[in-house]
Order: sequence, then C-alpha cells, then structure tokens
Amino acid sequence: MQRLLVLFDLDDTLVDRRGTLADWAAEFTARHGLGDGEHAYVLGMVAERAYPSTFDAIRSSYRLPMSTDVLWRAYCADIAALVSCPAEVLDGLIELRAAGWRVGVATNGAVDIQRAKLRATGISERVDGVFVSEEADARKPQTRHFVLAAARCGTVLGDDGWMVGDNPVNDIAGGRSAGLYTIWIGNDRSWPPDDPRPDHTVPHARAAIDLLLRYSASHKRTTA
Repeated sequence: MQRLLVLFDLDDTLVDRRGTLADWAAEFTARHGLGDGEHAYVLGMVAERAYPSTFDAIRSSYRLPMSTDVLWRAYCADIAALVSCPAEVLDGLIELRAAGWRVGVATNGAVDIQRAKLRATGISERVDGVFVSEEADARKPQTRHFVLAAARCGTVLGDDGWMVGDNPVNDIAGGRSAGLYTIWIGNDRSWPPDDPRPDHTVPHARAAIDLLLRYSASHKRTTA
C-alpha cells in the first residue's frame, strides 16, 4: 500500500516568516544607520520574496559599501539565527512519519535562504524531502512544483496526497490543481469569499498535523 503523503509550505506555515522579517529589518536598518522610513522600504523589499537581486537594489538605494553577495549572505545568516519552528510542530513532523506518512516541504524562494531556515530550525532533519522552487524553476502554484516535491519524498502524487499552507493561491489552489487534499493555515484571517474553499481550515500547523494524524488512524481502520 502506498504511504500517505503530506507536503507543507514553509513560510508562515511551519515558521513565522512575517515576524522574523520584521525583527530582521529593524536590526538591518539600525546596523546600517538607516531611519524609520528606510525600515519600511527595506521590509517591503523582502516581504514578498528575497533574492540576491533584492539586495542589489537595497545596496544601490542606500549606497552601502559592501557587495551584494556580502549583504545576501549576511541576510541568510541573520534570518537563520532569528527564525524558529514551534517545538510541538517539530514533534508533530516526527509523529506523522511514525504514523506512516511521507512528509515533505514544498516552498517557493531562493535555495540559500530556504535551506538555511530549514537547517536552523531542525525541520530538514524531520522530513523525508524538500523542494525549493529555485532548484528547478518550478514555482507554486504550478503542478510541476508539487510533482517534484513528492519525488523528493520518494513518492508520487496520488489519491491520498495533502498540501498544507497559508497561501490561498500558491498552496490551496495549486495543491487542489495537483490533485491534493488541502488544509489552509488561517493565521486569524478570513478565507477569500470568491475562492473555492480548502478541504479544511485550521489556525496553525500543529492543528493541521493533529487532523492528519486522525485521518491516517481512521484510514488504517477502514483499510485493515
């Protein structure tokens, strides 16, 4: 019997990206002697997604003396030092694998920063596979992203695949298009009224893990 598969988004699903970025932007602007207005600009630049080109623009805007590469590497190190994953979520990833799930991370972004976060939080040690969009130019919500993420976990998309994430388009609509059941991490937000609803809505990743554990326990009883 094929093992159940669940793919988790990383940012604002397994880790708090928004809070981490706010802390980083405050430290960055203070370090470089920039003011409150510059803080808002810098935070806005990295808010959607950060790449080396983002820091080339920041360096040019403020005529910073260091190279883009130095700024980018410092950003990766700083974010890795600031980011965390709740202990109950890390434990839950282990529980899912013990219950027979293949567990993966499917995330958009640059390899350097996403891999740094996964190592620093301990997530990479607790999942079967990771796929970062930059690795093969396949971004969520493209179905190819989910196919490659499943392959990293040593499996393929099937009837019992799940996607857990906070983004209605990238994670939920993309996961549905790839044939996955979907769990939306609401983070105290309301679901967009005109979008097809996810299969489940939960407040945080641990609640999604508990739902999946109940599902797999029920699945085992019905297939026994």
